[in-house]
Formats: sequence, structure tokens, C-alpha cells
Amino acid sequence: MSVSTAYLSASEAAARLGVSAKALRLYERRALLEPLRTAAGWRAYGPDQMIRAGEIAGLRSLGLSLAEVGRVLGGEAIGLGTALGAHEAAMAARRRELDALIARIREVRAGLAAGRIPTPRELAGLARPARPGLSLELPWPWNGERFELSAMRSLTWIVGSLGSGKTRLAMRMAEAARGGVFLGLDRLSEGEAAVQARFAADPELEAAVGAALAWLVDEGASASEALTGLIAAIEAKGPDLLVIDMVEEGLNEASQEALAAWLRRRGPDRAPLALMTRSSSMLDLAAVGPDEAIIHCPANHSLPMLVEPAPGTPGYEALRLCLATPDVRARVAMRPHVA
Repeated sequence: MSVSTAYLSASEAAARLGVSAKALRLYERRALLEPLRTAAGWRAYGPDQMIRAGEIAGLRSLGLSLAEVGRVLGGEAIGLGTALGAHEAAMAARRRELDALIARIREVRAGLAAGRIPTPRELAGLARPARPGLSLELPWPWNGERFELSAMRSLTWIVGSLGSGKTRLAMRMAEAARGGVFLGLDRLSEGEAAVQARFAADPELEAAVGAALAWLVDEGASASEALTGLIAAIEAKGPDLLVIDMVEEGLNEASQEALAAWLRRRGPDRAPLALMTRSSSMLDLAAVGPDEAIIHCPANHSLPMLVEPAPGTPGYEALRLCLATPDVRARVAMRPHVA
């Protein structure tokens, strides 16, 4: 096939649709979308493929899992009412946040009219619904330097190489947040009995976890104790900030990708999460949304820095090199040490 200007490459199609090229490959893997192929074997997307991909992306924006998308495209409505109900609740929560934001903007405008000049922090806070920020003294190896986040996003990713200090930073963030909780790797040894005991004491939590797991499995995740325990910790009421150590531990690649999609569909009224990771399946830089932040801890123990997920921005390349797919990370972990 000779590709004309009517056909787009994967990167061009992804940019046009507002999704990542990785998302298009996922649609293809789940048999939802079949791109054309050039004579050289490259994927190409013509008008029909773009219409189909646009439908998939639109259904995904409603919070539907990949399996639910497939059923809707096939003319079935199983589970659609539940999905739309969850989307309506999320939109209602977002409307409440926007109403509060509009009220704050009006207060600042009234202050301007009265001669009061707002601070830069106040103005920055008008860009999105406000959440509490964090201000803390950094632990070793940064020797008490100050680190501040003006407002927590729904998802804050903490990335760094081994020995970069990211775990110490994560633990200090949990300490600095009012009602913050650090969830360490000991969660993996908690066991099914402990989780079931929590469910017996809190049926509402059990129902929430069951609904989340059903969505995740539809999305391609594999049910496991590690995934169940992680979702139970995230869905539990209480922490104003939950900081999770190496969120991908115990999860295969498909489960990590499904979990990342689920985390991004949580309502804006939910407590923020801070997630340590070194997996590109968890943190797809092309899929990072406006209510996410990335903190990179440099290997040379320079101060942690916020990095924008766009090529060419400060710190982007160093951040990108810290991330790898699960199979690459497994191969590196098995490589014998050479003195």
C-alpha cells in the first residue's frame, strides 16, 4: 500500500486523537482497532480507522474499560448504566470543584477592585481546584533543604534511580501531610486473610474494591493478592495523602497498565496519591494528564525537581532514562554484578 496524505502514522494519529501511541497499540491488541499496514509494515490510519479510534477514545473518556468499550461497539449495553452512573458522579464532583474555584476567582477580583494585590501563590491556585500543598525539610542526602508543592495533584509520581533518595523523600512527604500514610512494600506480605478481615469489618470497602477489581480485570489486569491489597489501601477512607512505595511491585505488565488507567479515572474529589515508580507501564509519559505531577530525584543527589512530561523540558531526559518496561527491569535485576 502506498500511503497518501489521507493516511496518518501512529504518532500522527495519536496526536490528532489526543491519546498516546501506546494507547493505539493497546486498542489493537484488544482487537478493538485494526490499523492498515504500509508496504514496509508500518501502521497507518486512514479515515475509517480514525473514526473508529475516535469512538474508542470517546468511550474511554466516559470511564469504560476496554472490555466495556468492546461490548458497546458490538451493540451490547451490559454494564453501561453502571459506567455512566460513575461518570455522572465524577462530573458532579468536578462541577463542585469548579464552583468553588469560580467563587475564589470572584473573591480575588473583589479584592483587586478594593485595591488588594493577590500573592503569586494565590494567583497560581486559581488555575485549578485547590488542594492542600506540602512544605517540608528534605532528609539526607539533601541536608534539610526546603521543598514545596503549592498544591497536591490527584496523582504525584516520584521517580529516581536506585540510591537517589526517592524513598526518603516519599516517607517525608507522608510525614509532612496532615493525615498522610506511607504504604511500604510490607503490604505484599499482608496476605489474603488480613485483607478479608478488613472486608469483614468494612462491607462498604469490600464493595468498592470488588467494583474496582471487576473494572481492572475487564481492562486486562490479572487478579492477585498484590492487586487486591493495593486497591483496598487506595479505596480505604481516612488518609488525606497516601504515599505508595513502588506501586508496580507484584503486578505484571498488563496489570500495571490497567492500574494506571484506573488511577486516572478516579474522581477529582478523591484524596490525592503519591506513587513511587520506575516502570514505564505505570508512568507512560505521553499519557500524563493536567492533574498529575512528576517529581524526579536526580542520581547525583541534586534537589528533587518537578518535571514536565514533554521532550526538551528540564529534567525530562534524565527522568525518561529512569523508567523501563517490566521485562527490561527484570532482565537488569537478574544481570550478575561485575566488581
